Amino acid sequence: WRAFLDPEGRIMDSKALRKKIFYGGVDHVLRKEVWKFLLSYHEYDSTQAEREYLAAMKREEYEAIKSQWKSISTTQAKRFTKFRERKGLIDKDVVRTDRSVPYYEGDDNPNVIVLRDILVTYSFYNFDLGYCQGMSDFLAPILYVMEDESEAFWCFASLMERLGGNFNRDQNGMHAQLLGLSKLVELLDPSLHNYFRQNDCLNYFFCFRWVLIQFKREFSFDQIMLLWEVLWTHYFSEHFHLYLCVGILKRYRLRIIGEGMDFDTLLKFINELSGQINIDRAIQDAEALCTIAGEAGADCIPPGTPPSMPIETDGGLYLQEDDVL
Repeated sequence: WRAFLDPEGRIMDSKALRKKIFYGGVDHVLRKEVWKFLLSYHEYDSTQAEREYLAAMKREEYEAIKSQWKSISTTQAKRFTKFRERKGLIDKDVVRTDRSVPYYEGDDNPNVIVLRDILVTYSFYNFDLGYCQGMSDFLAPILYVMEDESEAFWCFASLMERLGGNFNRDQNGMHAQLLGLSKLVELLDPSLHNYFRQNDCLNYFFCFRWVLIQFKREFSFDQIMLLWEVLWTHYFSEHFHLYLCVGILKRYRLRIIGEGMDFDTLLKFINELSGQINIDRAIQDAEALCTIAGEAGADCIPPGTPPSMPIETDGGLYLQEDDVL
């Protein structure tokens, strides 16, 4: 890690660093530092002194935003329906997020309270987006790695700049990714795509959970930290997660076709793959498919599709349902 830094702490070759992470992951003791770059909380060309100054400024900003909802009285809350609704949904979600992980397990766990506070604060920071089910899944590993409320918040906020589109009320971000996935399967496995067409599965909604929370429910906590840092490198593609989907579907194509799975059967089968997927093989398959697809693969994915930075905002029409997962 130190070999990538110049004397003032700048990363000298970000592409080489991202390649190293893509192929080898990040040692856990380094994640707290490295993830801040992968999540764009820090710029690769920033100095150590600049990063320390930024952290101090951002901590003050975080506390200012947090104080906005912390100062709401019970009387105010009675007249603030949106606040009550969002906080209620957050309270319900955090107590069922990664509770098997020692960092979050047990009653009255202070880390669960911090998880809640960050999410409520984010709903004030980005009031248009607010809180949607699935966000706690993204935040939990980030807080676990950062062990710092302010830095976890800003890393999470940076991630939501890219993935906030997953939670649009009109589901445009999700539809764009599933459309891209459909076109990639058509390109890389036409016979499987044709099978899906014949069985009314072309919306690829059986992959919805994979895409929405980037495989969070499919792998263990340790595995998902590795997978996400691979995805965050954007080394082969910003949309490497879609190639992961293609690779996994291809791995099980003979069973899917052989058993004549319809949509409902396929959805049940996909959900039951949780904990059964070989992560190393899945990443290797996705890399190979990404290489094979080349520019034709990139052309399958509409511009602005998450996690690409959005081309423009949509006025803040966001998903709030509690049953998307």
